[in-house]
Amino acid sequence: MSAFVCDYSGATAAPSPNFGERAGGRSPDIILLHYTGMETADGALKWLRAPESQVSCHYFVHEDGRIEQLVRETDRAWHAGKSFWKGETDINSASIGIEIANAGHPGGLPDFPDAQIAAVVELCLDCGGRWGIAPERMLAHSDVAPVRKVDPGEKFPWGRLHEKGVGHWVAPSPVTGGRFFQRGDAGQPVEALQTMLSLYGYGVEIDGNYSEKTEGAVAAFQRHFRPERVDGIADFSTIDTLHRLLSALPRLAA
Repeated sequence: MSAFVCDYSGATAAPSPNFGERAGGRSPDIILLHYTGMETADGALKWLRAPESQVSCHYFVHEDGRIEQLVRETDRAWHAGKSFWKGETDINSASIGIEIANAGHPGGLPDFPDAQIAAVVELCLDCGGRWGIAPERMLAHSDVAPVRKVDPGEKFPWGRLHEKGVGHWVAPSPVTGGRFFQRGDAGQPVEALQTMLSLYGYGVEIDGNYSEKTEGAVAAFQRHFRPERVDGIADFSTIDTLHRLLSALPRLAA
């Protein structure tokens, strides 16, 4: 593991051997946030630096806000796995991966400490500014790998990040009860929902069938943008929040 000068001045180098070249020499245009999902930060960091793990990330954010850089930003870290966003299937080549020390769902979804969130904000602002990454391309691992991944989880404070200038967000519509669509439903309204999810970036087939994959994309969307209830059911709150997010995208705005 060769030492390097950190791209982010607030980080300390902790090189991992697990990296390669970005496909086609492309520049990153996604920031992908994860939680570690392990009992301790030290154990997670050790695993991300172990050759046998075949996983890594660009940055690791400790609970107290310390940041370590494992892979240079110009290199391809191995953090996204099988994933998809807006037609892109090699998310590792397209992204900067940030692992946030948190036990996640296996550990009962503990809160993210204020110092840690403040550090994530500063890191994202710095990386996003240097690479010109659009707010709507600040994503969760669960966004690009629905069903398979659920991190950084429904307790990650995306709204607080947006207040500081990180990410794309609208206040979620209130959960008012009732249901619109769920697994097993079919028809043109389901196709319209799938089209909206696809326009935002999620990997869903537009076939009018509310399949497991569509349910997973809806749950991933809820986990990020409407975390009060994550059930994979496309209720009014979910659909309205999605519609307003799409309307707020610069390329779709009137």
